[in-house]
Amino acid sequence: MENVIIIGTGPAGYTAAIYTARADLSPLILTGSQPGGQLTTTTDVENFPGFPDGVMGPELMQKMQQQAEKFGARVQNSVEVTSVEKNADGSFSVNAKQVFGTETMSWETKTVIIASGASARYLGIEGEMDLVKSGAGLTACATCDGAFYRDVPVAVIGGGDTAAEEATFLTKFAGKVYLVHRRDELRASKVMAQRTLDHPKIEPVWNSQVTDYLLDDNGRIRGVQLENTVDGTSSELAVEGVFMAIGHNPNSTFLSDELVDKDASGYVLQIPGKTATKTPGIFAAGDISDTVYRQGITAAGQGCAAAIEAEHYIAGL
Repeated sequence: MENVIIIGTGPAGYTAAIYTARADLSPLILTGSQPGGQLTTTTDVENFPGFPDGVMGPELMQKMQQQAEKFGARVQNSVEVTSVEKNADGSFSVNAKQVFGTETMSWETKTVIIASGASARYLGIEGEMDLVKSGAGLTACATCDGAFYRDVPVAVIGGGDTAAEEATFLTKFAGKVYLVHRRDELRASKVMAQRTLDHPKIEPVWNSQVTDYLLDDNGRIRGVQLENTVDGTSSELAVEGVFMAIGHNPNSTFLSDELVDKDASGYVLQIPGKTATKTPGIFAAGDISDTVYRQGITAAGQGCAAAIEAEHYIAGL
């Protein structure tokens, strides 16, 4: 019987592991299919406290893992959770399978911390994720990466509130912000849409979708290939950065409605002011529940909170 199983290894999962390990609970961490979470797909991270010169995303995650293991956390690599079940005695069964293979496995645990995060939606263009991982000009976080695109043209893909917010934020840095949308008007709220379109640095590109990324001789983005959704014509747009803002998918499909409540998009609902869920002993931290901030530091803070709540729960058993 485990004390704590942590599902996910982003900032929330690793911080929860550090805290529960220091509480002598010997947590077991299940990495999932993307060990280290979304930060492993970024290059320079300049807004995480404690790194005045910045730190590479994969390096930051590696340091968090090493810190957790130093205090006794155990990491099970390359396993993806398929379900969590509540047992008659109040404990939980966590079922998983190999990411690369067919072997299945199961653990019993007193508590579960869900830190499986969310995955940014991309367009599905061939080679897309290679551009993300190599820092070649494609990202899904303006707050994280906007400062790397000072005085150059960039494109934001999307038409909702997130796209409008990202475009407005990028005007602090970029020389020009193109807002590329499939339709001829934004889906964002009227106030947000009007504020965005009124900004002198933002230029909408209506009825357009990205069909390919154009690269320079160094493999970095120099533009995007566009297709007009009305007449099918093709054109090129010269930009040095592309910011995807078409939403996120929470990694919560393995969780049943009997165990946790979710919103319409699949994000796990926490008890207000807590990381606890509707099922005692199950906690959620980070992007799996966060639809607002989606930052490494806020995820880490929630991981800390979930660990402390889990520790208190176990002490009361």
